[in-house]
Amino acid sequence: MTPKEFVKKYKPYALETERKTGISHLFILAQSALETGWGNSAPGNMMFGVKASISTSPEKRQLVETTEILASDKAKFPIIISIEKRPDGRFKYIVKDWFRKYASPEESFTDHANLFMNNKRYAKALLVKSDPYKFAEEVANAGYATEPTYAERLKGVIRTIEKNDKWQETNDRY
Repeated sequence: MTPKEFVKKYKPYALETERKTGISHLFILAQSALETGWGNSAPGNMMFGVKASISTSPEKRQLVETTEILASDKAKFPIIISIEKRPDGRFKYIVKDWFRKYASPEESFTDHANLFMNNKRYAKALLVKSDPYKFAEEVANAGYATEPTYAERLKGVIRTIEKNDKWQETNDRY
């Protein structure tokens, strides 16, 4: 799926989430695009890579391959495929871990919003929820992902979505 196709397909969900929560739809779309490779990898309608917990029912979780960047080579995962020491001293894990799965993309967007709204670790991010760039920084600072450049990558995707939005608005007038 191209960025334009992705935005066209998922923007309504992001706008509805923004309406309910105040979290910028640009951030929501960017995070989903980054986590799914522009919608090309969303097993079980997993639009955001939200991890499943021990209490997640078996029908609502799935074992998915992922990459984690951690400070220790002693982490535990259901399946470890490889561990590689990086030049910065951290460890790159290729693993299979439990993630939530959903009946629809809409269910995934709602669950993702609830994660931010109901989790104290994102309280600082919620103070800047209408600014997609600041929100990206605070979500990354709160530990949403283990990838060290997560905020910068998110901000790059936000810029791509903004460009696509402007292009679409211009062309919709003609």
